[in-house]
Amino acid sequence: MTERGPRLRQVEAFPVQHEGRPCIALRDPAGYTDSVVLLPRGLLEIVSLFDGEHSVPDIQAAVMRRHGELVARQEIDAIADSLDAHGFLESERFAARRAAVDGAFRDAATRPAAHAGGAYPAAPDALRAAFDALFAAPAGPGPLDGRRGEAVPVGGVIAPHIDFHRGGPAYAWAYRDVAERAAAEVFVILGTCHAGMADPFALTRKDYESPLGPVPVDREFVEVLAARARQDCFASELAHRSEHSIEFQAVFLRYLFHGRHDIAIVPVLASFAHEARLGGRGPEDDPRVPRFLEALAETAAASGRRVTFVAGADLAHVGPRFGDADPVSPEALERIAREDRRMLEAVEAGDAAAFYAAVAEDDDRRRICGLSPIYALLRVLGGGRGTLRRYNQWPDPQGVVTFAAVVFDGRAS
Repeated sequence: MTERGPRLRQVEAFPVQHEGRPCIALRDPAGYTDSVVLLPRGLLEIVSLFDGEHSVPDIQAAVMRRHGELVARQEIDAIADSLDAHGFLESERFAARRAAVDGAFRDAATRPAAHAGGAYPAAPDALRAAFDALFAAPAGPGPLDGRRGEAVPVGGVIAPHIDFHRGGPAYAWAYRDVAERAAAEVFVILGTCHAGMADPFALTRKDYESPLGPVPVDREFVEVLAARARQDCFASELAHRSEHSIEFQAVFLRYLFHGRHDIAIVPVLASFAHEARLGGRGPEDDPRVPRFLEALAETAAASGRRVTFVAGADLAHVGPRFGDADPVSPEALERIAREDRRMLEAVEAGDAAAFYAAVAEDDDRRRICGLSPIYALLRVLGGGRGTLRRYNQWPDPQGVVTFAAVVFDGRAS
């Protein structure tokens, strides 16, 4: 029997500096482990052969051919065992870990606030103060005054899903109009699924927890939508467990409307547009995609309730942290901003097809993270024009993430 080699799971790998030394960090986007493992570059070559096809003797032979050095089997076994202990290898140990985590989520009555105490404060007063500060910041839209105008309601909004301390005032610019003009009872939140899914969309019936209390899911809306869509909308429900793109919007909406009026959400994770592009297909060539989007628009229209759509979506991800060879220069930041703004012209026009084409024309060189939820929002809104309220970049030495706040007017009731 051929010896089976260690197999690394599908995890994120990105360069970092640790104590002045270059390393590769491994992180699990699916959230089955909170660990971040740092690999010195000397170990990267070994771990890159953890593909399940190379046995330990194969790995030893490969390193010997390249460097004329024999790596002891015990050393390779120790590396594999350490990665396995942290949940980074496909193994019986990981299968048990995954089953336990998935089982706990399925059994839970609600979807826990997975990022409270990390990406945002877990204490209610601290959370309110942190979100208040986003509005009052010098780059913010100004503090909320509690007034609600009689203007045209908000039909949809694109908000960032980057961490709040990085997204900062862009969140406030996205949600200022929502606070003042959205008398919505239901918010359909379309979020990026960073870990990817086998299905284009995933619903959940579980209320989203937050430090300010649960954000209830409109289960009637969810059930009607699932039936109309004529597909299994819950097969990838586990993706909701640790994904932050919807959680951040749900927490912000709870903050905005807590004590003002009751709201409910419809959480929809989306993962179809990148898959279509990589396969050389159109975004709606998979028949499940147009069926779901049409069902979503029909369900909202037939609900008899005021509905606002939210896309939790970032834009470009460029630099060594995301797989590019070169660091992001000031000139590159300016180029990225120009390209982002050209793409956002299609978004402001409410043109889903033009938005997808703008991303595809350079083969998604900028890695537009919110491709699926933004496309879905534009498609469901049916061509309504939007207004860019804010565009920002968050650069660090290893890369840049860009994001925007865009507000779409709805139809007056």
